[in-house]
Amino acid sequence: MRSRFALVALIAIALPAVAVAQAPTITWGPAPAVLPPGARLAVLQGDPGQSAPYTLRLELPDGYRVAPHFHPTDEQLTVISGTFLLGMGDSFDAARATVLPAGGFATAPANMHHYALTRGKTVVQIHGMGPFVLTYVDPKNDPRTTTAAR
Repeated sequence: MRSRFALVALIAIALPAVAVAQAPTITWGPAPAVLPPGARLAVLQGDPGQSAPYTLRLELPDGYRVAPHFHPTDEQLTVISGTFLLGMGDSFDAARATVLPAGGFATAPANMHHYALTRGKTVVQIHGMGPFVLTYVDPKNDPRTTTAAR
């Protein structure tokens, strides 16, 4: 019995510290300008701008839309709360989007053109390998090219 306890203790010491983020301690801030105004973002793990694993959460208001876009790396998305609609293709068509309720999961493979819409206030968790880059299929949809205030 002592040897098992000693082994468990050694393993616990040898393992790296675990990153933990609980809802009340998550630090929210404005989402980057590449996303339409109204979203809030919290980085849970890593640095989305680096070539390393990252995990982030987005809090999105009701009716939030992200025009067709793509990423150079796979994007995994889990719906924490609310309803997230995810569609594939070069044009926005809410009727063809897949409805993901809380607990829903999806992967958008690298370079897959996709778009999004929310029903109700929605929180999604996104993780993948950075850097996180978002490129709009139609550059005119990039909020950074408009004069709309964030």
